[in-house]
Amino acid sequence: MVNIRNFSIIAHIDHGKSTLADRFLELTGTVEKRKMKEQLLDQMDLERERGITIKLQPVRMEYHFENPSSSFAKGGNNFILNLIDTPGHVDFSYEVSRSLAAVESTILLVDATQGIQAQTLANLYLALEQNLEIIPVINKIDLPAANIKKVKKEIINLIGCDEKEILLVSAKTGEGVEEVLQEVIKKTPPPKKEKNGLQALIFDSIYDEYKGVIAYVRIVDGNVKIGDKIITVATKAEDEVLEVGYFKPHLVKANKLSAGEIGYIIAGFKSVSDCRVGDTITNLKIKNEKLKTEPLPGYKEVKPMVFSDIFCKEGNDYAQLREAIDKLKLNDAALSYEPEHSPALGYGLRCGFLGMLHLDIVQERLKREYNLDLIITVPSVKYRVKKKDKTIIEIRNPQELPRQEVIEYIEEPIMNLDIVTPKDYIGAIMGLVQERHGIYKNTEYLDKTRAILHYEIPLTSLLVNFYDKLKSISSGYASLNYEFLEFRKTEVVKLDILIAEEIEESLSSIVYKDEAFKVGKQIVNSLKKTIPKQMFVIKIQAVIGGKIIAAERLSAMRKDVTAKLYGGDVTRKRKLLEKQKKGKKKMMAMGKGKVDIPTEAFMAVLKR
Repeated sequence: MVNIRNFSIIAHIDHGKSTLADRFLELTGTVEKRKMKEQLLDQMDLERERGITIKLQPVRMEYHFENPSSSFAKGGNNFILNLIDTPGHVDFSYEVSRSLAAVESTILLVDATQGIQAQTLANLYLALEQNLEIIPVINKIDLPAANIKKVKKEIINLIGCDEKEILLVSAKTGEGVEEVLQEVIKKTPPPKKEKNGLQALIFDSIYDEYKGVIAYVRIVDGNVKIGDKIITVATKAEDEVLEVGYFKPHLVKANKLSAGEIGYIIAGFKSVSDCRVGDTITNLKIKNEKLKTEPLPGYKEVKPMVFSDIFCKEGNDYAQLREAIDKLKLNDAALSYEPEHSPALGYGLRCGFLGMLHLDIVQERLKREYNLDLIITVPSVKYRVKKKDKTIIEIRNPQELPRQEVIEYIEEPIMNLDIVTPKDYIGAIMGLVQERHGIYKNTEYLDKTRAILHYEIPLTSLLVNFYDKLKSISSGYASLNYEFLEFRKTEVVKLDILIAEEIEESLSSIVYKDEAFKVGKQIVNSLKKTIPKQMFVIKIQAVIGGKIIAAERLSAMRKDVTAKLYGGDVTRKRKLLEKQKKGKKKMMAMGKGKVDIPTEAFMAVLKR
């Protein structure tokens, strides 16, 4: 136990966490060279395609450190190193907080070309909350644009460390990587031992088709082996351990897991909900003897910020969607959902997400991993509505908004927004945030060239294209972080979209009163471009109450009935066109034409 070191890597997105983890795996010989590939710990195809880490991933490494005289090598020179690789995007900060609760130290990785970014700060604060040992490391020192001196100053100002403590590496070439690993061994305290019986913290879990629920655990105290009877403290699920082991990074069976180790437990849990992230696993006999086995401090209840309805194109796929979301929830603790019904789209799920990237990733995973054809409604946030009868209701869906005459006022969620940017782009960024109803608080300078802008901004303003526009106007240099502040009064209205004179509920949204016309025009224009033509004219209208504020017409598709005519009198052509006209009139007299709206049309509205 004295030679176990548990640590993680935290950084802003694209600062080289996964590449550094690859070098660690190579250096320790955990993965054979022929099996080595880039971003090895990013297990999903989606992570590889986008070049981002979405899921935390643990791995166990073994390292022989030639330094027998050191006080930290009391148990010999062979060390077991448990690394948890974490995501960097703001939408996955919950993954970071969970991994930090399972370790004793963390490597704070900063890009030598970009310096401290918004998510670097946010992740650092998460680590400080857990009282972890911080190991500062500057990456990408081999690049021509690297400014090591400047980045060192930023780190010293941020965490108050000595310049000698900051390590320099190039995760790409491998330069300085072994020194980082040795520093982790020196600075990371070994796990504490308490002898209270088994206490294991579930920091993640996945569902496997063959093995069932696999709990990723940090053994805080005691040990667990095959055949042990265990119970989860919060959900009271009892079962027998079928398999234990650790990550290399694939699953490797072991005889037992002891205090301080990070690994996995497979038991015959009946339901995916029995194995909740943040729960504590303990021995069943301890529970029966009523010994003091306190549940370990779990995780803060995560609050979804963005809500969207997910429906299947085929109504009979609902059971499959429900099962898929259940399994995904096990793997993604930040996801929340409840059943939803729409007269137009049938049964579906109302899902809560941490942000737009989170929504995008969940939708993509449902399509790829479970082959579901989905319709996603326009994302909305949670509003508070105070009625004139003094009752307060919370709405997550435009359909839930009461009639205007019964509403006293509506409140929307406001976020604290921090933007780290080079000072050259401050003016353009201020213009963007002001345009999105942001309230300026103050500017803080990291050094002569970079600043942090502090704002209060409505969450709805961050939903649509804010991140993309920020990157565009700052040439990719600006970064942001946000967290919930409070609910505040606002002037909003419900905007309905009519297609072929029928309300399309899934396209309804809540918008600011003064922006309703602009948003309505944008939506009808994007729908006109994406809805395929039918045999009849389609009216696309944006409506508030009973008032049409924007409209477009999609002309009818026309078969060329005169194509077969070659020459002859013009009356022959007219006769065929008249016949076609009468046929269309007769078709429309039979009833309204139904318009099937493709998924692309919904996505065009989301990204308008």
